[in-house]
Amino acid sequence: MDKIVIVGGERLRGDVRISGAKNAALPILASALLVGGWNTFHNIPDLVDIKTIRKLLNSLGVEIEGQGTLRVNASVITSCEASYDLVRTMRASILVLGPLVARVGEARVSLPGGCAIGARPVNLHIKALQALGAEVTLKDGYVEAKAARLKGAEIYFDISTVTGTENIMMAATLAEGKTLLKNAAREPEIVNLAEVLIGMGARISGAGSDVITIEGVERLHPAEAAVIPDRIEAGTFLIAAGITGGDVRILGCNPLHLDALIAKLRDAGMRIDVAEDSLRAAGGGSLRSVDVKTLPYPGFPTDLQAQIMALMAVAKGRSVITETVFENRFMHVSEMIRMGADIVIQGKSALVRGVSKLHGAPVMATDLRASASLILAGLAAEGTTVLSRVYHIDRGYQQIEKKLSALGGDIRRVAG
Repeated sequence: MDKIVIVGGERLRGDVRISGAKNAALPILASALLVGGWNTFHNIPDLVDIKTIRKLLNSLGVEIEGQGTLRVNASVITSCEASYDLVRTMRASILVLGPLVARVGEARVSLPGGCAIGARPVNLHIKALQALGAEVTLKDGYVEAKAARLKGAEIYFDISTVTGTENIMMAATLAEGKTLLKNAAREPEIVNLAEVLIGMGARISGAGSDVITIEGVERLHPAEAAVIPDRIEAGTFLIAAGITGGDVRILGCNPLHLDALIAKLRDAGMRIDVAEDSLRAAGGGSLRSVDVKTLPYPGFPTDLQAQIMALMAVAKGRSVITETVFENRFMHVSEMIRMGADIVIQGKSALVRGVSKLHGAPVMATDLRASASLILAGLAAEGTTVLSRVYHIDRGYQQIEKKLSALGGDIRRVAG
């Protein structure tokens, strides 16, 4: 099994280009199930999760061609079952549920797996599909749903759910009548998906707000669309510039998607210059501690919590980082402590006292974003850090070690 070896102490300098957003690409690829004919999707990242959903869609009869730009044809759906073997590694596999029920009237989807960062129940998806008129049962670890045709309804999500909003928005495009999604998630990835669906002929308004309106149509048509830049990858490189005292330009990003992070990094003493589709981050001065509380968008992203904790581990003072989205998202803390970080977990919060220096150590990734945080810590540490279980990082960062190396980081992947 591969490992990533990092020798810390190098300041990152130069330009890095951001890949397409994993969390936008996955629902966009799933949306192809709603329509017959060839769709064309640009800026698809080369990630393990993308390979997984390609295999899943292939197993349903979907044709897929290309890399980076994918042509996707779901004219003939040969199966309505997403098996456990394909779904167990990626929770986003649940995104085929809504489109399958809407398009062919039935679906059998295994309860999903993915990173062990806490409960992300599918009950919100099930409750919403039932509100649209589907008959849904749980049997032998599978969600089974049937409906001759879904019917529009008013749906209130008890908690903000990104995949739930995406799944039901897709399902409602082919439902009879109007659907209102209340307390809908507001993430940019949802707006991206809505734009793709509108390009297919869907009638959607309000995406990006907490109320989304969908007027169902009889059928959709193929579309051509692009995936937005990955705001979490962009944010990770902003933090990488700060933790190494470097100077990095992040190209091909959308700064508007990173307002919460930019504000915190500026409060911490970093210089952030904003352009239309790029950012420049410099961290040469003394870093100050800042408190962080994760919240649904447009709040501070839970997917950047571990990374900013690495930054706070070497900042001057004491910070409190509170996680409100996922209950098990502090699993990176024990590994950072091995590197010399001073962190104490108190319920949903982590108390971080900055230290003058971290020290390289063997560490193990527990989930995707924890992997990124440990790489960041390794870049700032004295000595060598060896990160194992790097298959987590490959789920969401395209060639992160090559991008960091091109910026001057002493980092390489080795066969384990």
